[in-house]
Amino acid sequence: MKIIPLLFVLLLFSCNASNTLKTDDYEQKVQVFGDWDKAFIAVITHEGGYINDPFDKGGETKYGISQRSYPDIDIKNMTLIQAKHIYFDDYYLKSYANTMPFYTLKLELFDTAVNMGVVTAIKILQEALNLTNQNGALYKDLIVDGIIGENTFNAINIMSKTKNRRDILLKTLNGLQFMHYVKITNSSVDQEQFFHGWINKRIDF
Repeated sequence: MKIIPLLFVLLLFSCNASNTLKTDDYEQKVQVFGDWDKAFIAVITHEGGYINDPFDKGGETKYGISQRSYPDIDIKNMTLIQAKHIYFDDYYLKSYANTMPFYTLKLELFDTAVNMGVVTAIKILQEALNLTNQNGALYKDLIVDGIIGENTFNAINIMSKTKNRRDILLKTLNGLQFMHYVKITNSSVDQEQFFHGWINKRIDF
């Protein structure tokens, strides 16, 4: 288990006045050190500060948020609070990580969404669910469309009923995530320099 740096704990408190994310668009209260805050700390400790690597397809990046994904944001001067709001709205909620029935799945889905995009993260989850349904004995194969609907939720709930099933699902997710990194590296040689970081920072989730 990794020890959370004190700096990030202090920054987290600064992002949570009165235990709530306060902007006009936020109606949902988020308790300090609830699942969302724990997931945010876990992911942000794996993301760097400002980087402008010519080989990074995302362009300028800070806190894992890229200029390519957010062309209208001043990435270099973005604050941690701004980054946290983006993570919450565009990754945690849009990936449906907040609806997952246990914390480690919330974290896994959220982290994959940040690193690979929301649609890819959900597709990987659906692929993992299809691989772990025991040839359809637990539930029918899902359409891998990157959209979480009733059938996907039902499969998730079935795979969450026992610790053994939860562990198998998480291991399968990590395996598929690994294969996705292999595919990226094999298709573009200049991306191989990022492979060590991907495996070291993401697969341990």
